[in-house]
Amino acid sequence: MNVDIIAISDDPIPTWEDTQTLPVNEIGEIVVTGPVVTHRYYNREASTAEAKIIGKDGTVSHRMGDVGYLDADGQLWFCGRKKQRVILEDKTLFTVPAETIINTHPCVYRSALVGVTRENQPAAVICIEIDAEAPYSDQSQIRKEIEILATQYAVTEDISAVLFHKSFPVDIRHNTKIFREKLTVWAQEQLA
Repeated sequence: MNVDIIAISDDPIPTWEDTQTLPVNEIGEIVVTGPVVTHRYYNREASTAEAKIIGKDGTVSHRMGDVGYLDADGQLWFCGRKKQRVILEDKTLFTVPAETIINTHPCVYRSALVGVTRENQPAAVICIEIDAEAPYSDQSQIRKEIEILATQYAVTEDISAVLFHKSFPVDIRHNTKIFREKLTVWAQEQLA
């Protein structure tokens, strides 16, 4: 199995010649190539066009729908789902790096980075679910501490609001896959 990181695109990429492979430590789309990669989706041509890239030799590569990067040791670092990235005017934020930092706060059970519109501009918001066993639960104190924490890192410094949600919408099978699309709608309503 071969893993490549290519420039992020929301459009189909028909051939490998249409891609731009990214250097080490640069976040992009995760693409895999190998004998276990399927050539197409059954009876789903649009999905096939969005996910498959044909190489010069006819090999088929699969766009995972995830973003990440390869480090200097060749290790793959996962940064989240491509469709859940938050695109601001001058940079893009990725869910996993941002949430990993915010989740270090002792009162945070889990967090979710979402994109909203504020004053007709794209904005990043962090939604917080407070840990039931948190050492304290004063939301104004936690908000202030998270705002300070966020300013210390490039991947979180552009977060414009901290919102508290009682219980994130999640996949009921695992209670871990956060439905960020639902949280995005909720966050937009909270900021209206």
